[in-house]
Amino acid sequence: MTTAGELQARVDVIEESYEFFLAYAAQGVPGEQGSGSAGQVGEFLKKLDEALVVLADLFSAALAERDEAELVACQPFIEVLRRDAASSLAAVRLVRRQPVVSSQMIDNLNAMIHLRALLTDVFLIDEILNPRVPDAPHPENPTA
Repeated sequence: MTTAGELQARVDVIEESYEFFLAYAAQGVPGEQGSGSAGQVGEFLKKLDEALVVLADLFSAALAERDEAELVACQPFIEVLRRDAASSLAAVRLVRRQPVVSSQMIDNLNAMIHLRALLTDVFLIDEILNPRVPDAPHPENPTA
């Protein structure tokens, strides 16, 4: 897998985890062990942990593969990404250590400004990796 592909996979994990956490939080699960969602939340937390550890390094490597000048120009953002990922990782690891993970705990994790900042970073990275090209004008109507 390419570096950009690996980065995209980590971005996808972060986005999917957040979406799962929203649904889990809405269920009002008190956190009993053994329920289907409670087991899944642990898996999503683990995958999120693994994605956050390498996120900034993968973004940096993907930029370096594209253009060294772009990497240099993006260093300030890479440091922001590194801080946001580290702050989010600290919260994820705190939640992972808990013997019971309730919907309320996940709701609080989702509400953390650190995770929301990280999501915005990830959305930006996703746009950089997969730019949306506007539809080309139709040949018969170049202004369309």
